Amino acid sequence: MEKPSILHLFTAAKNVSPFDVNMAYDAGFDKIMSYTNVALSEITGLTQDAIFSRSLSGVKRESIFIGGRDTDLAMQMLDACKKAMFAPFVCSVFADPSGAFTTAAAMIAKVEAHLKEKFAEDLTGKTLSVFGATGPVGGCVAIIAAQQGAKVQMVAHRSVATVEPKATAWNAQYQVNMQVVDGTTEAKKLDILAQTEIVICAAAAGVQVISQAHLTHAKQLKIVADVNAVAPLGVQGVGVSDDGVLIADTQAYGIGALAIGQLKYITQHQLLKQMLHSDQPLEKPKYLEFMAAFKLAHELLNNPS
Repeated sequence: MEKPSILHLFTAAKNVSPFDVNMAYDAGFDKIMSYTNVALSEITGLTQDAIFSRSLSGVKRESIFIGGRDTDLAMQMLDACKKAMFAPFVCSVFADPSGAFTTAAAMIAKVEAHLKEKFAEDLTGKTLSVFGATGPVGGCVAIIAAQQGAKVQMVAHRSVATVEPKATAWNAQYQVNMQVVDGTTEAKKLDILAQTEIVICAAAAGVQVISQAHLTHAKQLKIVADVNAVAPLGVQGVGVSDDGVLIADTQAYGIGALAIGQLKYITQHQLLKQMLHSDQPLEKPKYLEFMAAFKLAHELLNNPS
């Protein structure tokens, strides 16, 4: 009798996300076991308890998912999981805190696709400004875009001093060169938009960051992506369902939250399915994070089934 597939869901938060639980069941896992308020120091013990308690045939049918809200902590937990395992006692691990990794991946994949479709260009050398850059989605978007060759600007809306430590740490960790720009006043925000080719809005839900008046100053703007689905939307003139729609009175194209969310959903679903046991006897475990999500989102857009 085949053993059930088990997904062990680790999170530093008080609760696991119902979204992740539903996604895991829909991907085909038989059992979901959640572990809350997990500290980084506990990851090794939890991982080894999971893999050493089953036969080799059982280990092949279990995986680990890392949730929470802290993207840096999620990456540290993923690394700790990997270091806790050794062949043949190994299983796949997928980190997607608050869905930020798959959302950011879908966002940049959509931007890239519309740059190619509308302008026959890619992200290389493009000035890309991220509003909400220190949040889970915004920070991950900034890193992915920088790794794809964009000139990333992390926009500080309260103070530059609060953003600079994040940029410094991520630049060193991911070998990129993101810049922090001052967007604390209307005049400074307009200066940023005047030079920007791509705008990413990943600020708090229900907060309008960019108005139609702001957009009239953005003469170089080509693509605007807004992940906010709660009124008022983050960018005035970009509808939640827009998927490469020309923004009124501009030369820029908008991508809304539902268009991004649909690709995010498919990406997360497919990554969860990838962790389920296959019949390939020598298949290696998968360690999935934001770049794996971006690669898949890119493939899904370029090779639709």
